[in-house]
Amino acid sequence: MDRRQQKTRAAIFAAFTDLLAEKSYSKITVQDIIDAANVGRTTFYAHFETKDDLLKALCEELFGHIISSAMDCTHTHGLYSNGNAPESVFCHLLQHLQENDHNILGLLSCESSEIFLRYFKDSLNGLIQTQFVPQNRRANPDIPPDFLINHISGSFVEMVLWWIRGGRKQPPEELDRYFRAVIEPIL
Repeated sequence: MDRRQQKTRAAIFAAFTDLLAEKSYSKITVQDIIDAANVGRTTFYAHFETKDDLLKALCEELFGHIISSAMDCTHTHGLYSNGNAPESVFCHLLQHLQENDHNILGLLSCESSEIFLRYFKDSLNGLIQTQFVPQNRRANPDIPPDFLINHISGSFVEMVLWWIRGGRKQPPEELDRYFRAVIEPIL
């Protein structure tokens, strides 16, 4: 993708994100997005076939970036300038959420949040499946792995919502401690 295409795509994402902060996903039209992004209809459709495709691409970019960053602790965005990267992938993930790139916390708590929460949970399932459950499974070996993965990712998403609704008062390290205190006994 060349620079011009990247800029257009970024403008469409930004416009869409701003619109989602104002109204529900179901009430946003492609025309609204085109107007807000200041692009033509043909340009929009050159990038995305439908509004649903735009939503999917936005979620993949947002959550894919956060999840891949959490899996690759060398990708820190300057979070750990003092050199103390967290041991927990959950803490690392929370620190990326705290940065709130692309207003991701707003999207997780907006009127259309159920859509974003579903994508976020699906992204977490992959992270937990590859990084956590197989390596740490000592207790309850008779519980199916997919049940555990679903339980852990669902609990994490609910914790993030609790954190957002509470004004994000706790630092990521404290939330990580709470979360691991609840999850680790299961494993």
